[in-house]
Amino acid sequence: MRVVSRSLSFGPGIRTTLNDVLGGGAASVLNTTYGLSYALLIFAGPLAPYLSYGVAATFISSAVLAIVIALGSSLPFSVGGPDSSTAAMTAILASSLVERMAAADPSAPLLAPVLITLGLSAVVTGIVLCCFGVTRMGRAIRYVPYPVVGGFLGATGCLLIFGAVHVITGQRLQFATLDRFANILTLSELAAACAMALILYLTWHRSRSALGLPAILIGGVIAAHVAFRFAGISLAEAQASGWTFQAPPHVTFMLPWRANEISHYPWYALPDLLGNLIAVVFVTAASTLFNTAGIEVATHREADLERELNVTGMANMLSGAFGGYTGCVSVSRSVLNFNSGGTGRLSGLTVAAISALMLAVAPMLLGYMPKFVLGGLLIYLGADQLHQWIIESRRRLSVTEYLWLLAIIVIILQWGFVPGVLIGVVIGCATFALSAARIDSIKYSFDGSEYRSSLDRSRDDQAVLAAHGGKIQGLNLQSYLFFGSANRLYRHVKALLARHPECRFLLFDFKLVTGIDSSAAYSFAQIKRTAHDRGIKLVLVHLPPAAEKALRSSGFISDVVSIVPELDHALEGCENEIITQHQGLEQEEASLRDWFTQILGTEHDAGELIHRCQRIEVDAGETIVRAGDAADSMHFILDGRVGIMIPADEDRTTRVRSLGRYTTIGEMGLVSHAPRSATIQAEVASILYVLSADQFEAIKADDPTLSQKLLTYFVSVMAESLTFANRTIAVLRR
Repeated sequence: MRVVSRSLSFGPGIRTTLNDVLGGGAASVLNTTYGLSYALLIFAGPLAPYLSYGVAATFISSAVLAIVIALGSSLPFSVGGPDSSTAAMTAILASSLVERMAAADPSAPLLAPVLITLGLSAVVTGIVLCCFGVTRMGRAIRYVPYPVVGGFLGATGCLLIFGAVHVITGQRLQFATLDRFANILTLSELAAACAMALILYLTWHRSRSALGLPAILIGGVIAAHVAFRFAGISLAEAQASGWTFQAPPHVTFMLPWRANEISHYPWYALPDLLGNLIAVVFVTAASTLFNTAGIEVATHREADLERELNVTGMANMLSGAFGGYTGCVSVSRSVLNFNSGGTGRLSGLTVAAISALMLAVAPMLLGYMPKFVLGGLLIYLGADQLHQWIIESRRRLSVTEYLWLLAIIVIILQWGFVPGVLIGVVIGCATFALSAARIDSIKYSFDGSEYRSSLDRSRDDQAVLAAHGGKIQGLNLQSYLFFGSANRLYRHVKALLARHPECRFLLFDFKLVTGIDSSAAYSFAQIKRTAHDRGIKLVLVHLPPAAEKALRSSGFISDVVSIVPELDHALEGCENEIITQHQGLEQEEASLRDWFTQILGTEHDAGELIHRCQRIEVDAGETIVRAGDAADSMHFILDGRVGIMIPADEDRTTRVRSLGRYTTIGEMGLVSHAPRSATIQAEVASILYVLSADQFEAIKADDPTLSQKLLTYFVSVMAESLTFANRTIAVLRR
C-alpha cells in the first residue's frame, strides 16, 4: 500500500513535467520556423553567402534568450527568442553597415563586422533594458503617445514585407528597381509567397492551434517539391533558378570577439549606425513591454514589469556575448506553450535545448526549403502587424490621431526610425497642448451673494452681503495651467470683470491645480494688471508650493496679492471688508445728506441731488481737472482738501486757493460753460461728488424747484467768493 500511494503521489509531478516538455516542443516548432525566416531576413543580399552563420547566430540567440527568460521571468511559462519586430530592426542595422562598408571599401570582409555589430547591439540593448528595470524607467515608454508606437510598429510591419520580398527575389523593393520585377519567374515567386501568406491567414491565423503552423509549412514544402517533380525540375535546378535556397555549408560557429577582428572593425561607420542602434533598443524595449502585456491579457496572469525588463536585459547581454542578436519574450510562443499545458520553467528550457540542436540540423533543412514558404511567413507576419496597427487601430483613434500614425509610418519609411519617432513625439506634444488647451481650466465660478463663509452674521450684515456680494468673484481652477489654458483663463477673467464692474475681490482657488508653468505665470501677470486698473484685490487660495514659486519668480505675487490657506477664511476676510466699507459708505452718505439738506432745505431734494452725483476718490497729488479743459462738471468736496493751481514762471504752478470739506468748486463754469481757468489738484486723499453738466441740465428739465435752489446756492457761493476777494484787495491797498 505504501508503494502504491508513493507512486500515485509522483503522478501530478510527472504529468506537469510532460506537459511542460510537450508545450515547449510545440513552441519550438514556431521558434524554429521563425528562426529560419529571421535568419533569411537578416542575412540577405550581400550577406546571403554567410547564411549558415546567420542561422547559427539566430539559434544561439534563441537558446540563450529561452534559457535566461525561462529561469528568471515572473511568468514561468514564458518563451523568449528573436521577435519579428526586433529581427526587422536588426536586419536594417546589418544592411546599413554593409552599405557603408561597400561604399568605403567594396573588397572589405563583411561577416566579422556584421557579427560584431549584432553582438554589440544586443549588449547595448541589454544594458539599457536593465537600467530601465532597475530605475523603473521602463514605465516611461507607456507615456509615449499611442500613434507614435503604432506608427513605429506599423513601419516595422512594412519593413518585414519589404524584407520578405528581398528574401524571395534577391531584389530590394524600391521605385528604382521596379523594372527588375517585370519577369515571369520573379512574379511567380512573389505570387506563390502571397498565396502562402493567404493560406496562413485563412487557416492558422484563425485557429492558432499548436500543430497548425508546422503542418501548413510542411504541407507547403511538400506541395512545392511535388510541383517541381511534375514540372520536371530537379532540386539543383530549383536552387539554381531561385525557387529554393542554396544549402549553406556546415560551419564551425565562431565568437566574433577576437582581437584581430575587433582591430579591423569599421569604427568609422558607427556614428552613421547610431540612429538604427537606438531604434533597435527602442523596438526591443517596446516589444518587451507590449508582449508582456499581451501575455498577461491572454493568460490572465500578472507579470512584474521591472523584473521582465531586467531578465530580458540580461538575456540580451548574454546573447550578444555569445555572438547572437536581440530578442525578447514572445507572445505567440508563450501563449502556445501555455495553451498546450506548459506552466513551468521546463518549457523554456525545452525550447532552448531544441534551439541548440537546430544549430546542426537547420542548415541542412534550408537546402530543401522553398523561398516562397518562409517568404510567405514573413509576408504574413508583416501584413498581420500592418493590419493590427493600421486597420484595427482606426477604430480606437480619432481622425487626427490616425493621420498622425500614418504620417509617422511614411516618415520612418522615407527617412528612418529616429526622425520618425522624434517628429512623432513633437506632433504628439503639439497635439496634447492643443487638446489640453481646450480643457476648461475653470471647474466652476461663484460670487459672494451665492457662496459665503461659514461665519454666522447678523441680519443686517447678511443683507449687506446679499446686496453687495457681487463684489466678490471666485474661480475654482483645475488641471495643469500652461500657456494655452492660462490664456483662456485670462480672457475669461476679462469678460467676467466686464460683466461685473462692481467686483472688488477676485479669488482663485488652486485646490485642484496640478501644476503651473512660466507661460501661465505671464497670463496671471496680465490678470494682475487688469485687476489693478479696476481697483480689484486678488486673493489666492490653496496655492501649492510649486505654483507659488512659479508665480513669485514672475513677479505676480506682491504686497497687493493675498495668499490664504483656506477658501472659507478668504471669503470671511473679503466679507468683513465689504461690510466695513458699506458701514463707512452709510456714514458718508448720511454726512452728505445732512450737508445737502442744509444747502437745499429738504431731505427729498438732498436725496435727489445725491442720486444725480457720481462719487469719486482721488489720491494726494492727483489732478482732478486741468486748466483749459471744458467746464463740464462741478465738484462737492465731502472729505479732504483740494488746491487751485495757476501757472507760474519756469513751468511751475502756484496755489492761489485751497478748499476743504463741505465746499464746492467749478460751479461758475457749470453755469457759464467757460473753459477751466485753473488746475484743480488734490492736496490730500479726498472724496468728491461730481455733478456733470448733463445731469444739471436734466435737473433743470425734470425738477425746476431743485434747479432754482442750486442756482441760488451757486449765487451765494460766488457772492461769498466776491466778498472775500474785495476784502483781500482792500487789505492790499492799505
